[in-house]
Amino acid sequence: MREYLLTLCVTAAVTYLLTGPVRKFAIVAGAMPEIRARDVHREPTPRLGGIAMFFGLCAGLLVAGHLANLSEVFETSNEPRALLSGAALIWLIGVLDDKFEIDALIKLGAQMIAAGVMVMQGLTILWLPIPGVGNVALTQWQGTLLTVALVVITINAVNFVDGLDGLAAGMVCIASAAFFLYAYRVWVSYGIEAAAPATLFSAILMGMCLGFLPHNMHPARIFMGDSGSMLIGLVLAAGAISITGQVDPDALKLFAGSEKAAVHQTVPVYIPLLLPLTIIAIPAADLILAIVRRTWRGQSPFAADRGHLHHRLLEIGHSHSRAVLIMYFWSALIAFGALAYSVNSASMWIVLGVVVLSAIGLILLLLPRFTPRAPRWAERFVPPRYRRRRPEAEPFAEAVPETAEPDAAEPRTPVAAGVPSVNGATALSARSHVLDRGKAESSR
Repeated sequence: MREYLLTLCVTAAVTYLLTGPVRKFAIVAGAMPEIRARDVHREPTPRLGGIAMFFGLCAGLLVAGHLANLSEVFETSNEPRALLSGAALIWLIGVLDDKFEIDALIKLGAQMIAAGVMVMQGLTILWLPIPGVGNVALTQWQGTLLTVALVVITINAVNFVDGLDGLAAGMVCIASAAFFLYAYRVWVSYGIEAAAPATLFSAILMGMCLGFLPHNMHPARIFMGDSGSMLIGLVLAAGAISITGQVDPDALKLFAGSEKAAVHQTVPVYIPLLLPLTIIAIPAADLILAIVRRTWRGQSPFAADRGHLHHRLLEIGHSHSRAVLIMYFWSALIAFGALAYSVNSASMWIVLGVVVLSAIGLILLLLPRFTPRAPRWAERFVPPRYRRRRPEAEPFAEAVPETAEPDAAEPRTPVAAGVPSVNGATALSARSHVLDRGKAESSR
């Protein structure tokens, strides 16, 4: 455990220390896109945070390779090298996309190629535990297709949820923490060496997210961009593939009897690992809803909009920080609930606790809909948010000269984003002095 903690701390430290210089580099390189209609931030913010996260990944693997116990992972398995190869490819495509806006189909092809690179080096699903059947060995083509599909779905699920400051990094950190506890238990408690790479991957992933979060919390100073979201999605998928498809459920020896009975009894253990979408269920649900919504409207599934779950939380009335914390809460509830159920699936206290916490989460989710309003006579004693809204003041309208024409009669021309004469920062326009300030910061 000490070596895992050292690897996690080194990864977090390298990511944290490099994020500042990477931010200045992104400003100089012009990786500060104009604010789009679907964005929730009000000022142009540099991307390319994935550069710092990738070097944190490399530092974590380098340190782990020189430690006494973790070095055995590199000697007995080729999976760390497979992860590094796939991560380098997907990171490079993400950097180019953050700068030049690559087409969505090109990114999809790059994701499939990165998954194929990992499969060629041995990081693939070999068999699946199916309830009522037992261990089902997969052919080479079946394992390859399933691995590629799992990687692509996980990458896009994380990419879709990356819409608020600190949201994607925090949710993936929560998922990787639950994943680390499970993988470490399988490796240490049951002595299964095949679970060691997944344990290492999850520890490094936690370090990447923890090191980047201080720079990415609201208000964010830098975004991870596609170079970061696709990278952490691939690392999360690689850990799930490593422990799901290469650890024999019968080797756990949790139950006596046939292999079919053992697999059937250990289904609660393998559900959150067979499909990592169960452990990141919130991004997966957002991905599915986005595809259905856009297809129903006749749009491309890759067309961006403001219909994601975090956008809906803002529309309900939650603040930016509260919306992120609510998403954290649901991610932790699902991830650690599945982890607790995998440890003791017969305990009703776990099920009862999950139900109670789910009810609390629903109350917090719908709280703005039920905000009480104080009566008129008590408004002076309560905070402003509990007061009734008053109509606009009438004296202002009387102060307008009668000869002045109403604003509605004047045609308004929309102003494109980035025009120097525009004052104020909205979702459709950018403040001119923001870019000047960014240039000034880049000269430091």
